[in-house]
Amino acid sequence: MPDLQATAEYLSTGANRHTAIADWSQSGVLAFGANSNICLWTPSASSHVGVEGILSGHKDAVKAVKFLPPTEGGNEVIISGSDDKTLKLWALNADRATGQCIQTLTDHTAPINTIAILKSRNPSTPTLIATGAADATFRVWKYEAGRLLLLSTIKPTPKFFPLTLALSTLDHEDDVVVLAVAGTKDIIQIYVAANTAATLDFQLQATLTGHEGWIRSLDFTWESSAAESDLLLASASQDKYVRLWRLHQGSELPAMTSNADPATSAFLPGKSPANKAHRLQSCDKVFSITFEALLLGHEDWIYSAKWFRSETEQGGGGGGGGTNRPLQLLSTSADNSLAIWEADPASGIWVSMVRLGDISREKGATTATGSIGGFWTGLWAPGGQSVVCLGRTGSWRRWVWDGARDEWKPALSISGHTKAVTGIAWAKGGESLVSTSGDQTTRLHGRWKEAHGETWHEMSRPQIHGYDLNCIDTLGATQFVSGADEKLMRVFGRPRAVAKLLGRLDGSGSDQDAGVDDVADAADMPVLGLSNKAIDAADPPAHVEAEADVDAAPAVRTTALDIDHPPFEDSLSRHTLWPEVEKLYGHGYEISCLATSHDGKLVASACRASSLNHAVIRIFETDTWVEVRPPLAAHTLTATRLRFSRDDRYLLSVGRDRQWAVFEREGEGAPRYQLLQANPKGHSRMILDAAWAPSASPAAFATAGRDKKVRVWSAKTGDDGKTAFGQAAEVACGEPVTAVDFLGRSLTNGALALAVGTESGKMSIHTLDATSLQVVSSTPLPEHLCLPTSVLQLAWRPADDGSQEYQLAVAGEDSSTRIYRLPGLVSA
Repeated sequence: MPDLQATAEYLSTGANRHTAIADWSQSGVLAFGANSNICLWTPSASSHVGVEGILSGHKDAVKAVKFLPPTEGGNEVIISGSDDKTLKLWALNADRATGQCIQTLTDHTAPINTIAILKSRNPSTPTLIATGAADATFRVWKYEAGRLLLLSTIKPTPKFFPLTLALSTLDHEDDVVVLAVAGTKDIIQIYVAANTAATLDFQLQATLTGHEGWIRSLDFTWESSAAESDLLLASASQDKYVRLWRLHQGSELPAMTSNADPATSAFLPGKSPANKAHRLQSCDKVFSITFEALLLGHEDWIYSAKWFRSETEQGGGGGGGGTNRPLQLLSTSADNSLAIWEADPASGIWVSMVRLGDISREKGATTATGSIGGFWTGLWAPGGQSVVCLGRTGSWRRWVWDGARDEWKPALSISGHTKAVTGIAWAKGGESLVSTSGDQTTRLHGRWKEAHGETWHEMSRPQIHGYDLNCIDTLGATQFVSGADEKLMRVFGRPRAVAKLLGRLDGSGSDQDAGVDDVADAADMPVLGLSNKAIDAADPPAHVEAEADVDAAPAVRTTALDIDHPPFEDSLSRHTLWPEVEKLYGHGYEISCLATSHDGKLVASACRASSLNHAVIRIFETDTWVEVRPPLAAHTLTATRLRFSRDDRYLLSVGRDRQWAVFEREGEGAPRYQLLQANPKGHSRMILDAAWAPSASPAAFATAGRDKKVRVWSAKTGDDGKTAFGQAAEVACGEPVTAVDFLGRSLTNGALALAVGTESGKMSIHTLDATSLQVVSSTPLPEHLCLPTSVLQLAWRPADDGSQEYQLAVAGEDSSTRIYRLPGLVSA
C-alpha cells in the first residue's frame, strides 16, 4: 500500500476548565488546551471547519496556553504549561493546523497554572515570559533565538500558589518591568525590576489588599496610546468583584485619587477600598499604585478579566464592537454570564454595558455550594469584533458584533467531550455518528451541507446522564442504546424536532422525517431524575412550578431548533435531548459492553464480572424489549466487546479472561443463540476488542489483545459438518492493541482493510488477502493524526459497496472524537 494520504475531516474535543487555558493570536487562531492536547481553531473562518489541528506532546492535562508576540516572517510560536510539570514551546507550520515542539522545560516541580507574556509598546523590547506553578514559585524567562532562557525564580512570601500573573513594562522607555502575582490568597503582590541588566532582579515593592477571596485573573493595559498614559491593572476574584488599580509615573498622585472623597467608599461592599498610595521605585523613576474602581454586578466567582483597547479610543460606547471604542473590560463568571465594562465618559464610573450568557437561572446557587455551569475564561478577538467564553461542558460560546443592528449576536462555535470517549457508533446508513464518554454525555455528530462544502458538527446531545457512560450502539437511524456505570441499559428515540433539524442541515430534507409520527416533539429531564421524559411542544416541562420566589427552569422549546445552522451550546444542552424509550434490566453490575444486531431486532450486553454467574451475555428483543432466556455463558471475567457478524448468524464475545467465544443462531430469524466454540487461549493476555470481516463465506474475525498481537480467525467446516474457527493470520504490533475494526466492504482490488489502534495512540491500516487472510501490506497513519493516549474504539463509516469513500471514526482516551478520510485506500 502506498503512503496513506489521510486527512482529518472532523476533530471534536472539549476544552479544559482553567482561566489560562486559551489564547487568541493576532492572526485569528485560537489555541486551547483539551486534555493533554493543544487544539487550533480559527473562529472567524468561513468554512466552519472547527478544530483544524491538534498538537500532542504533553503527558497530562494542559492548563495554560499563550501565543508569543509575532515576529517578522517567522512562524507563530505557542508556549504551554501542563500538569506534567513541563513547559513546551511549539512552532506552528504555515497551515496553522500542524506544528512541532521545539523546546521542553522541566524547571518547575509541580503543575503549571498560569503563563504571562510581557506587554510592551515597543516591538523591539525582548520578550519576557512569567510562569506560575503549584510548587509555590513563579519563574521569569527570556525568549531569544527560538529558545527560553531562565532569568529568575521567585518564591512569594507569604507562601501561596500563583493562579494568575500579569507582566508589563511600566514606563514608555521600557526601562522598568512590573509583574503582578496573585493566587490562593486575597492579596496581589507587585514586583518591579529594571529592564537593563542581563538578569532581571524582581523585588517585591507593594502588596495590594481589598479582595476577600482567591484571585483568578490579572491583566494589564495602557489607558491610552499616549506616551504619558497610565497603566491599569484589573484583578478578578472569587469574592465576586473586579478591582481596577492605576499605576502612575511620578511622585504626584493621579488627579482623581488626590481629590477623592473618602465618603465614597462607605457604600461599597466588602472591605473599604483604601485610597492608600503604594510607591514603586526603579531606575531612578518613581511610580504610584492607587485603587481605581470596584466593579460589581456578577453574582458568583469571577474567573477572568481581559482588557481590549482599540488604536483609536475616542467615541463609540455602549459596549459595542465598532472601530472607535473606549477602553473595555471583558469579565466572565461562574454565574453563567459575561460582562463588558466601560467607564462612563462624564463621571468616570465603570458600568456594565453588555451582559451575555444565561443570567441568574438558579437563585442563591454559587460555585461554593455546588452550582452547575459557569464561564471559565473569556477572550477578545484580535480586532475586538468578537468574544468567546468557555463553559462548564468544555464547549465554547461565541458572540459577534453586528454593527447594523447595534448588538452582540451569538455565532457558531465548537464543542466536544471532556473525558475519555468510551464508545462510538455510526447510524446504520452512515449519516451520523454517536459518541459516549466518561463525561456522562452522549453526543450526535452530523454533517452540515453548505454551498461551499460539507462540515461535521455536534447536532444533538441526546443523553446527559448522572453516571459515566461506557458503551453505545445504534438501532436503525432513529434509536440508540447506551450502557453506563449502572445495572441497566437505556434506549433512546430521536424526537421530531431533532429529526427535522438533521434533515434540513444534511440536505436529506423530508427523508429524515419519515417514521417519526409516533415519536415525541422533544424531551426534558426532571430535576431529580435520570430518565429523559418525552414532551409535546405544547406541554410545559413537568418540573416547572409557577412560584414567584423560584426562578423557573428554562422551558424546552422545539422552535429553538427551527434554524439553518448547527445548534449553539445553549440549545444543545437544553433543547436536543432524546426521550427515553425503554430500560433494559437483568445485569448485576455495571454495563461493560453491548451490541445491536444488523437487522435491529436484538441487543446483546454484558456487565463487569469476576465470576461465571455474572459474566453472562444477555440478549433482548427490540420488538418487546424482553430478555431472551437463558443468558449465554462462556466467560469467567468481564466481557470487553460484543460483535454480531454481518449476517447476524454469529455473535462474538471477547473478554478479560483471555478467551473469545462464538455463539451461533439456532435458526433463521430465531432470537436464541447457542455456544458454537470457545477458545480459552485466544491470546496470552486479556482481549480488548474484536471485529468481523465483511465476507460471509468463510466467516472470519479479528481479535486484539494486550499481548501486542492482532489475530485473525476463519471458519472451516470439518468432516462431521460442524463449523470451527482456527487462526489464519497474526499481526505483531509491538505494543498492546486496544481497538480493531474491519472495513464493511472489500477494497477495489478485493482485499480487506483492517484498522488497528494501540495503547500509545498509534494507528495503522492493514490489507488482508480475501482468501488466505494473510497480511498483504501494513501502513501507519501519519504521526500528527495519532493520539497521545489509548485508542479506545475504531469504526469505519458504513457506505454502499460501490463507494470509494473511506472514513474512519476514532474514539480516544484523550477525550477526542475524530473522523479521518483515507483516500489512499482506493489504490491499495
